[in-house]
Amino acid sequence: MLVISLSLMLWFHEELFKLFFPEMANGGGPRGNGFRRGTSLRIIFQLLFIVAIGISYRFLSDNMTDQEVKKEEENERLKSELSFLRSQISPHFMFNVLNSIVSLSRRKPEMVEPVVIKLSELMRYMIYETIDSKVSIDKEFNYLESYIELQRLRFGNDIKIDFKHQLSSTPSSIEPMLLIPFVENAFKHGVGMVENPSINIELNDDKKALFFSVVNKVSKQNLEIKDESSGIGLANVRRRLELLYPNQHELNIHEKDDSYLVELTIKHI
Repeated sequence: MLVISLSLMLWFHEELFKLFFPEMANGGGPRGNGFRRGTSLRIIFQLLFIVAIGISYRFLSDNMTDQEVKKEEENERLKSELSFLRSQISPHFMFNVLNSIVSLSRRKPEMVEPVVIKLSELMRYMIYETIDSKVSIDKEFNYLESYIELQRLRFGNDIKIDFKHQLSSTPSSIEPMLLIPFVENAFKHGVGMVENPSINIELNDDKKALFFSVVNKVSKQNLEIKDESSGIGLANVRRRLELLYPNQHELNIHEKDDSYLVELTIKHI
C-alpha cells in the first residue's frame, strides 16, 4: 500500500512539473546554464511538492483527530444523559408504588404484606438486573408480570387486566425498565374515575422487531388532568428511545374519548 501511494505521488509530481514547465520536463533547451536552471527548478518544485504533501497530511491528521475528539465528547455526553434518565426511573417508580401501598393500607390492610413481598421482587430486579445497559426481553417480561401481579393484588376484581405475550425462542435484548412507564401510566389513569376499568397489554418479540402495546379505558376528565409525574415518565422514555434506538423505533400514542393507546415498535438490527 505504501509503495502504491509513493508511486502515485511521484506520478502526480511529474504531471504537475510537465504542466508548469513543459519545455524542461521534455528535455528541451540547451545544456549549460539552462540545464542547471531546469535542474534547480525541478529540485525546488520537488521540495515545494513535499512541503505541500506534508501540510496536507498534517491538516487531514489534525482534522481527523478533532473529529474523533468531538465524537468521543458527544458519546460521553450521551452516556451521561442516558445515565441521568435511567436514574430518574427508579425514584419515579417507587414514588408511585409507595403511594399505592399507602392507599391500599387504608382500604385493604390485610393485603399490604403480600404487596410488599411482591414489591421486594421488583426492587431486586431494579437493583441487580438494571446494572447492565441491556437485559434479555425475558427478564423485562418477568418484571412486567410481577408489576401487573402487584396491581392485581391491589385492585382485585375491580379491574380487568389482560396481558398477552409471544416471545421468541431466541430472545432479544432491551434497555431495562423501558416499557414499565407505559404500564404504570395505564394503571394510574385507567383506574379510579373509569367505570368498568380495563387494561390490555401485548408484548410480541420475533426476529424482525419487538412490538409492545398498552390500551386502557379513560374518561374525559382523566385526559384533561395534567399530571406532572406522568409527563416525566413518558418524556423520559421518549428521550431514551431517541438515544438508544435512533431511526430504529416507532412510538405512537392515540388519545380518544374513552381510551388511551400506546404502540411501540423497535426494529432489531
